[in-house]
Parts: sequence; structure tokens; C-alpha cells
Amino acid sequence: MAQFFQAKKKTLSGQLLTLVISGMDHQGRGIAKHNNKVCFVSGTLTGETVKVKLTEDKARYSTAKTIKVEQASEARVEPFCEHYQQCGGCQLQHLQLDQQLVEKQVAVSQLFSKFAKLDAMNWQAPLLSAPTQYRRSARLAVMFDKTAKKMRVGYRAQGSKQIISVRHCAVLSNDFADVFSVFDELLNQYTELRSVSHIQLCQADAQNFVVIRHTKTISDKLKSIIDQLGLSQQWQVIWQGETQKINHEHLAMPFYQLPELGLKFEFGLENFIQVNAQVNQAMLSQAVDWLSLKGGEQVLDLFCGIGNFTLALANHAKSVIGVEGVASAVAMAAQNAQTNQIANAQFHCFDLTQTMQQAPWFSKELNVLVLDPSRTGALAILEQLPLEQFKTILYVSCDPVTLARDSEIITRAAFLLEKIGLMNMFPHTGHIETMALFQRR
Repeated sequence: MAQFFQAKKKTLSGQLLTLVISGMDHQGRGIAKHNNKVCFVSGTLTGETVKVKLTEDKARYSTAKTIKVEQASEARVEPFCEHYQQCGGCQLQHLQLDQQLVEKQVAVSQLFSKFAKLDAMNWQAPLLSAPTQYRRSARLAVMFDKTAKKMRVGYRAQGSKQIISVRHCAVLSNDFADVFSVFDELLNQYTELRSVSHIQLCQADAQNFVVIRHTKTISDKLKSIIDQLGLSQQWQVIWQGETQKINHEHLAMPFYQLPELGLKFEFGLENFIQVNAQVNQAMLSQAVDWLSLKGGEQVLDLFCGIGNFTLALANHAKSVIGVEGVASAVAMAAQNAQTNQIANAQFHCFDLTQTMQQAPWFSKELNVLVLDPSRTGALAILEQLPLEQFKTILYVSCDPVTLARDSEIITRAAFLLEKIGLMNMFPHTGHIETMALFQRR
């Protein structure tokens, strides 16, 4: 068997440098130059002069750890979270909220210039969010710390499996304000709970759910104690063993409503929903506005999930076809169409990373394309679709790198980027959500 040489990371220790940060990348890291290479420095801001220690040196770039900020940016602020320096959840609390959007827009523009060769960007006003308590769902990490001889509950440290014990999370819905202290006490009071692997939180419109995932049997007596404690906090506790699926038969089905669009969406606790309810509502309203459907369009909605965009657009189009690779999401989307009495929406379960030859959902009459893929983007399906038959493409992205890469394919197929805008789905983090509208030339 042939063996191929792989260059190992070159780690450095003790080498101190003074660098000037020239900008920020799409992950919220500061960018400087050292030895004619890009050096990424977390926790730094554009225009700052910092003393750093090199931590990694590769052929094309290096990374460094900040030792001291010698000249701070005027946009630098004091982080509001006591866990900020350890927790990996937020990356930009040290940057003013308005400036976070400025830096993210610059980062997206640079990626479009690099990958799609587009420099003229018709930026629209960003969709804004409450700066704190915006998360309606989260996953808490749980692990037994052998050194401290106790269970820890919190979030993982940046780039590490280590769990940071959290006392309070300011970006999490206030309905879960006490979840860390409650479970820190419970997990360390009952040895049976050492089999808990993680805890999933979900805020629906009428109920708050706490799903406790565990790898070993937990007694009914202990479950009952915790169930009652959960009710006192207005949480419905769900127990899920390692090989079990959540049984929704005995649950009030979680749902969220979109009053501006007159829609109600039910979902299973295993289904993906947008974390930020406020931005989700604004995002769907903007999609309807940007597409400006006249009633005769036939829309193809790829990566449709539980029908979030599909049903929002169905009331404005002749027909909408939603395609999704997760069967449970497709079933829920069809159910939501019935709940909302929408008859012109169809849903298909199809793996959009595979060949679409003889795909039952595709027809030559489709003329509007909506894409809402995961971070991996929509490259596989865009390389197969006959894009020339579409007049409009709306791309909703949670990763600006794959958006810029895929936009090159779209513009090469004779589309113009008509407008683009940020959606501040995750304030204080490096995550960038973007909506882009392409029109056929």
C-alpha cells in the first residue's frame, strides 16, 4: 500500500511577537502578517497592537495566543459572561455588537471576492436580534471529572473536549436560567445519574423541554423525583436511553407560531429548528419580500427541513416542492402542511448529496429555487441542477465559505447577485448567517 507524506503541525513555545491586527476572518479571529504569512490571533480586533505567543506554524499560515493587548480598539468592550475566557460558545463578546456585524459583512465580502470573483455587493440592512436570551435550544455537555471527582455540566471549551462548568448562560432563554445549578446539584447528588451523557434544551411556544440522554438504566423512582422538580421549573423532562427514540405519543407536540405569516409549525424534539425565533420570523418574512412571488411560480425548496420556507412561500406561489434528506423532518413537513391547510405543497425525502438522476420531485416547470443547506453547502446538487430553467435563486446560508464557493457556480450560470444581507442569528459568536438573492441575467 502506498504511503503518503503528511506534514505535521509545527508547534512553537515561548516565541513572543508584537503584531498589528489588520482585520478579522469569518470565524471572528484577528488577522496579522508574520514571516509573509497570515497569522490568526483569537480574541483580537481590527487595528489593535498585541503581544502574542506563536502556537502553531504551518506552511501557509500560523496561529498565536494573545498575551497582552498593548493598543486596544475603540470597539473593544468588557465581556458580559463570567465564563467567556474558557467557554467555547461565544467568540465576540469583546467586540461592540454593531461592530460585530460590520466585521462579519467585511469577512463575507472578502470571501465572495476570493471565491466568486464578485466585488460589487448590494448589501441590505441586517436582520437584528436581541443581544441576549436569544437561544431557544441548546445542548449541554455532561461528564464525570475524575480529577475533581464530580459531575460537570456546561459547555465545551474552545477547540477542546474539556467541559467548562457553567453557572449561567446569558444567551440562553431565561426559561432555562436555573438549568445549570439544578443539574449540577442533581448529577452530584445521585450516582445513578453518572450515566447521563448530555442534556438537550428546547423552548417551544407552549412548553419547555429538557431531554436527558443516558447510557444506563435509571430507576423509575429517581426519574419521578426529577420529573417533579422539572415541573416546578416549568420544564417537561424527557428521558432518552442510548438506543431509544423520543416517544411523542404521550407528549404535547412542540410547536412554534409565526404570527406575521399566519403559520404554525409542529416539530419533534429530534428535528432541527432555528435557534433564534426572532430572526427566524424576520428571515421568512424577508424571503417572501425578496422573492416577491406573483402567484404563478413553481418553487423548489431544497433542504426544506420541517417546511419552514416551503410553507411560508406556498401562500404566494402556484406550487412548492420541498426536498429533505431526513425522513422524520419530511413527515413533519407534510403534517405541517395539513395543519395549516396548505394544499399546494409537496414533500419528498431525498439525499441531496447523491445523484439526482430520475429524481421524482424534479420537473422542467420549476422556475424558482430556494436553498437552505447545512454548513457543507449545496455544491453536490448545484452541479447537477439545470440552473438555466430557474429565473430566481434564494440562498440561505449558515457558512459564508460554502456560500461564496456555491455562488461562483450560480453566477457562472448567468445569474446576478441582486442583493445580500446578514441575519444576526447568533450575536456574540463567530457564526455568520446570510441570505443572498440571485436573478437570471
